This record gives sequence, C-alpha cells and structure tokens, in this order.
Amino acid sequence: MTGKWNLAHKVVLITGGARGIGAATAGELARRGAVPVLADVDADALERTAESLGSDVLTAVQDVTDYPGCARTVETVLERHGRLDLVWANAGVAAEGPTELIEPEVWARVIQVNLIGAFNTVRAALPAVIDSRGHVAITASLASLAHSPGLSAYTASKAGVEAFADALRIEVAHQGVTVGVLHPSWIATDMVEEADAESAAFRRLRSSLRGPMSRTYPVDSIVGPIADAFAARSARVFLPAWVRGAHALRAVINNPVVMRDQLKAAPEMRELFLEQAGREGKRSTAFGPRWGR
Repeated sequence: MTGKWNLAHKVVLITGGARGIGAATAGELARRGAVPVLADVDADALERTAESLGSDVLTAVQDVTDYPGCARTVETVLERHGRLDLVWANAGVAAEGPTELIEPEVWARVIQVNLIGAFNTVRAALPAVIDSRGHVAITASLASLAHSPGLSAYTASKAGVEAFADALRIEVAHQGVTVGVLHPSWIATDMVEEADAESAAFRRLRSSLRGPMSRTYPVDSIVGPIADAFAARSARVFLPAWVRGAHALRAVINNPVVMRDQLKAAPEMRELFLEQAGREGKRSTAFGPRWGR
C-alpha cells in the first residue's frame, strides 16, 4: 500500500468538473494546494468554474465517450504540468424509466458515459499515473449497492464502475498505484435536484425510501471527506459515512422484504412515467432538461 499524500502540488484531472461534486471538490483541492484540471462537455459551466477557482486552471472541453479526446486531454495536462498524479473519473449522467418503456439508445447512453467513459478516462491517464505512482478515483454511487426500480441503466453502470475499479486496484498495486471508489448517496447536485423537480416517477421512488436513504445531502458536506480520502489514497469513500453500512449489507438491502416499499412503488412509477411521456416524449421524460452530474 502506497502511503498517504500531502495534496500540495499534486496534479488532479477531474472529469465532470464543471459543476456539482466535481466542481466543489476541485475548489477544496485547490485550497489544499493541489492543481486541479477540469474536463467537461459543458464549455460555459467549465469556464465559470475555472474562473471561480481564482487561478490559471487548465480546462478541457471533452466528451468522455470519445477515447481520442480523453487521450488529448491527458497530453495537454502533461504538456502544461509535466505530470499527472490523480485521475478522477467523475463524469456521469442518469436516465429514469422502466426498462420496458425506456428508449434503448437512452439506456445505452447512460452506460456509454458512466461506464465506458470511466474506462476511457482511466485508460488514457493510466500510463502517466503509473509514472507518478499516483491514484485513480472513480465515482460510483449508493446505486451500485442498492438497486432501485426505474434506474436500471444507472445502477448497472455504477455497479460496473465499482467492479472495474476493484479489478484495476489489483492490477496496478505492484506499480505503486492506488484505486478508490466513491459511493455518494443523494447529493444536492443539478442531477438530483432537476430529477426531483421534473420527474413525478422519480419523486415517487424517493418517497418509497426510508431513513437516511430518503435524504438529500449538501454538496459541501462531502467535499472535505473526498479530499481527505484522496490524501489517504482510500480504496472506498462512503458519502455520507452511513453508506458504509449499505456496502456491508448489500445482499440484505436488495432482498424482496427490504425492497417491499419499492415493489409497491414500481407500478405507480410506471404509470407516472407513461403519463409524463405522453406529454413530453419518452426521451425527454427519461433524461430531463439536463440530467447529468
């Protein structure tokens, strides 16, 4: 196991860095002396976030589904900074809808961004991270542990990135590289807030959850723990800390007894999806106006 880091002067590439968890954590990393590099498909939001950091922050307008684009971003980082210490595959989107009704290309797009995009990001950066004996971080989710109806693409993609990270961790350990997986619950990002506002089926899902799983947590409450985990080169990051229990009990929380409230909600969610799709179309209902991290 490679020892803990002082984050000062560490070069950190963050995909999905224009807003939400990525942007907020970039600010915390910069405050700790790290050198954030932000990549995102949203050029305007990327520029605003970079300006908010108050320094000459390198940015890249990049679609993580485009491997050559990911490779060019890494080349640019190395040209500017000469090294890459940490790559964080954080870009993600979600789509809501029953598998029976969701458009196949919508379901596939979630997999392409969240899973293939994570691979593209990590694969492009890995030689440089190996050179620096650095750290790889990948954003999974509570959804990789607890599998909810209406989110089959999202849960599949996040379970996939968790498995990818677990395999990668073993592969690169002998090269001095560590690999961490982030498991955030509902965080008050654009993705969650827009889904709450725009999707009746999503709201019905949220109402079927109990205890801490029903709550939304401020972005600011998790950026310190994420930065701490990067400094510690942690293999798992549970956000908030109670998600550790879901990880330990994942076989239990997905059984029919525990899922009884969601089993009841699923047919109601289907009808709500159909009703909204009749007004707005299936694709718009699934993705919302901009349902992405």
